[in-house]
Amino acid sequence: MATLTIRLPDDKHNRLKILAERRKISINKLIEELSTQALAEFDSETRFRALAAAGNKQAGLDILDKLDNNN
Repeated sequence: MATLTIRLPDDKHNRLKILAERRKISINKLIEELSTQALAEFDSETRFRALAAAGNKQAGLDILDKLDNNN
């Protein structure tokens, strides 16, 4: 496991500390959870972009048209 030192403004550190206390977890655990969420979002976007790049643009537009017509 790696150790990471970060510099934060005092007000942001205090807000994170309050958030962690409200969730009844340590700041370390809070940062771990937030980084996991950020990485999941990044991975989803990366996967979506890869699929979009390999996909058929017209088929995608056709699907969007179907969605528009159903609303």
